[in-house]
Amino acid sequence: MTLLLSSALVTPGFANDSANKSVVFTEKEMQTAAWIRDAARADNMSYKILESLTTEVGPRMAGSPGDARAVAWAEAKFKELGFDKVWKEPVTFPAWKRGVEKAEITAPFQQPLVITALGNTVATPDQGITAELVEFASLKEMMLAPSERIRGKIVFINHKMQSSNEYGLVVPGRSKGASEAARKGAVAIVIRSVGTDSHRFPHTGVMTYDADVAQIPAAAMSNSDADMVARMIKRGKPVSLKLEISASAAGSYTSYNVIGEMTGTELPNEYVLIGGHLDSWDLGTGAIDDGAGCAITMAAAEFIKRNGIKPKRSIRVVLFANEEQGLFGGKAYLAAHQTQISKIQAAAEADLGQGPVTKMASFVRAEALPLVKQMHTVLAPLGIEPGDNNAFPGPDMGDLRMAGAASFGLALKADDYFNLHHTPDDTFDKIEPARINQAATTYAVFAWMAAQAPISFGSGVELLKASK
Repeated sequence: MTLLLSSALVTPGFANDSANKSVVFTEKEMQTAAWIRDAARADNMSYKILESLTTEVGPRMAGSPGDARAVAWAEAKFKELGFDKVWKEPVTFPAWKRGVEKAEITAPFQQPLVITALGNTVATPDQGITAELVEFASLKEMMLAPSERIRGKIVFINHKMQSSNEYGLVVPGRSKGASEAARKGAVAIVIRSVGTDSHRFPHTGVMTYDADVAQIPAAAMSNSDADMVARMIKRGKPVSLKLEISASAAGSYTSYNVIGEMTGTELPNEYVLIGGHLDSWDLGTGAIDDGAGCAITMAAAEFIKRNGIKPKRSIRVVLFANEEQGLFGGKAYLAAHQTQISKIQAAAEADLGQGPVTKMASFVRAEALPLVKQMHTVLAPLGIEPGDNNAFPGPDMGDLRMAGAASFGLALKADDYFNLHHTPDDTFDKIEPARINQAATTYAVFAWMAAQAPISFGSGVELLKASK
């Protein structure tokens, strides 16, 4: 390995800015980090790994045959990439199976609709359900409406998502809408897809039923169809919809978190935790969500190992099972490692598409902040801005943070993410090598510097108190 001294490095003597020289990276370590940054952009494996996953496995819905193929692929790929340790940890969850899904407007103007069943939905009766649609602009508006307006009808939540920043505002209509509609006597619910595109592709996603109300069928229609249905309703005549869904529960299923680790030289039992979720929805091939995150983090660790760069601590990559239907893999990982939180030097998950990374935030003890500042210095030439010290590491790792794990949030640019999210359009052709390579490079720099840090970032009791 040849280390390249970059002009973007800190000036000589940066280490002297700290009164305690032992808590900052040495000049040689900063040079190594800069070399990783510059070399990995042109030579990481992220694009090839993702091509392999989407071509050789494809859709990987939890509990499906694709799930089992993905687990086998992940084990084999970790070994092929030279990880020192590869193993699986079981994750058990209730499986759900998609079936027939059809919808059409029957009056006043007959039109077929493009829909998809929402995850966990129950089926319609064999002959389907035909009822009048009642439109609401949001879940909140529907919840405020009188039951008389909804009883016996199909609720249509037409909440348009304008940008990626609005996901949290719109998604409750998908996740909670069925139960809230059932409370008011609705016979089914169809929502406008939670996405920012105008294509005639519906966005699926998980929903849950409350235990105290009837379970009614739930589906999402494409955004272009939602616009068309809204135009019909504006004409002032009753609009009727026929809905047919044959989805069903499929019993208990055991999948696996698949884990690969590069072993550290001095503190091998402490580790930097990175990864993504291996499962995907079944409509596309899960390239953006979250094959990209798996490939980014696998490639980051592989680059470090291939180039003989040996950090003090281990680097562990976890490909989590069944994130999409309830964060089951992340919860299982926490349960299996609950007593070892202090061994996690830092945690960061990639689960918002292909990148690039635009900002890095931290959640570390105060003594480690000078190290974070140095990490920002190395990453700045990649266009990465510093964030605050209240980072969220990602959905599967959120519970680890709440348990006191030091965490980093590597924010991925997501302006086009919700055009593809949970749709048939989530396929490998949307991946841009420069974007995913930058993200993998960022994770490589982050993982190596965190694993090489001269002090602990503080996982354990201290950060557990801070997370409350």
